[in-house]
Amino acid sequence: MDPASFSRTEASVPEAAGPGRHYKTIAAAIAVIRAHAGAQPTLEEIAAAVHLSPFHLQRLFADWAGISPKRFLQYLTKEYAKRRLAAAADVLSVAADAGLSSTSRLHDLMVSCEAMTPGEIKSGGLGMEIGCGFAPSPFGDALVAWTARGVCHFAFCIADEAAMLAELSARWPGATLMRDDARAGTLLRQVFPATPTRGNIHLVLRGTNFQIKVWEALIHTEFGEVVSYSQLARQAGAPKAQRAVGSALAANSVGFLIPCHRVIRESGEAGDYRWGSDRKLALLGWEAARGGM
Repeated sequence: MDPASFSRTEASVPEAAGPGRHYKTIAAAIAVIRAHAGAQPTLEEIAAAVHLSPFHLQRLFADWAGISPKRFLQYLTKEYAKRRLAAAADVLSVAADAGLSSTSRLHDLMVSCEAMTPGEIKSGGLGMEIGCGFAPSPFGDALVAWTARGVCHFAFCIADEAAMLAELSARWPGATLMRDDARAGTLLRQVFPATPTRGNIHLVLRGTNFQIKVWEALIHTEFGEVVSYSQLARQAGAPKAQRAVGSALAANSVGFLIPCHRVIRESGEAGDYRWGSDRKLALLGWEAARGGM
């Protein structure tokens, strides 16, 4: 399928508004921090590296994350991550005893999911209509896609529109893709509301039985929480399958809503992320700040 042939209701991505307009600068600041972590750069040094005054960098972080850069940086340390891993062990133990419910809470958003049928997957979505569109988020523009049953794709933009759409089309060669940036914007405002708002969102997942089990376990982690690969493997009922868990995370095509960014190494290092390691740190720090951890 040629992505250029999509039916569409809006051709352009709206310019990022609100905190999202700051993400490129935030990402640049995080890259500076990562590159010089041993030296623990000061606010003045970070600000100079991203061509801002310390005052403006302070305001930018307050607008984007609701906290100061100094507080935000504390959430990115290995020591903080290790404390959160220790806390997660207790939370996951309780969850295992209680059993997983059919829904999970992503801050004020209730997330539920179901698996696509083997027939839908085998046919490449033949006869299905999949809506899709680009919209801004606090972490840069994102491509989101949905069926009549729920959201089936969420990817932060790490390439141009044509490449992102081609990847989506390749996953569903039998489907008709209908571009609707306005609907995408509505969905992302539901996922990232300007003020805390209760809502519900349903996911339609394409994966193996084991991948689905890992993703279901992951959406039951708390907002602002982190887990290790071994903790997630135990939660998914396969304590020795850490590598398979890693493969399941790499196969996740519903970013943020299936929060694979919350899985970190036992050492406290954030590790790799499909949509960029700097974005992963930004997500972790932002959630920790919003979650009051």
